[in-house]
Amino acid sequence: MALPAIEPYPMPGPDQLPGARVRWQVDPDRAVLLVHDLQNYFLRAFTPDASPLGPMLGNTARLLDWARAHGTPVVYSHQRGGQSPEQRGLQLDFWGPGLPADEHAQGMPEAVAPADGDTLLTKWKYSAFARTDLAARLAAAGRDQLVLVGVYAHIGVMMTAADAWSHDIQAFVVGDAVADFSERHHLDALRWAADKCAVVVHTEQLLEAR
Repeated sequence: MALPAIEPYPMPGPDQLPGARVRWQVDPDRAVLLVHDLQNYFLRAFTPDASPLGPMLGNTARLLDWARAHGTPVVYSHQRGGQSPEQRGLQLDFWGPGLPADEHAQGMPEAVAPADGDTLLTKWKYSAFARTDLAARLAAAGRDQLVLVGVYAHIGVMMTAADAWSHDIQAFVVGDAVADFSERHHLDALRWAADKCAVVVHTEQLLEAR
């Protein structure tokens, strides 16, 4: 299955985000910001200069500024292009060969690209914890919160949030800094995460964290 062509849809506002079951609050001194799979290959499925792509990238850029200003570590997950069938594993059956061995496809938009001091984490499965040292990195840094932005909400973002919960790491999904195949996929993913393993927050709410 190839990635679908994603029709524009409105980014959810604060009143559309699901309520929290727990009282977790983002603490910049405890958190890591994870920018999940914002590679050109995945973003080309969206309509340029339209929602949700434009708002997602804009809000992600603001959150990157926030994290770097507060000394909150930034980790980027990314997938390697040109994977062999053995490296691809079961993802080959569901999604085909994936990213080509192409520099542009593997790259990220300049507005949300990594800066000096950020960490680039090679990711192999839906979750950024699977077959990586992400949990060990958080533990070594004394961090127990993970703020999630990126694509796609109902696949890698949701699975990463669930894995964070499994590692006793508080996950925060930024509802207007993720995007998905459709508005329904987007909102369903937020509801599932809020009910099972994470707190869903809005960009403006998070930017107020000191």
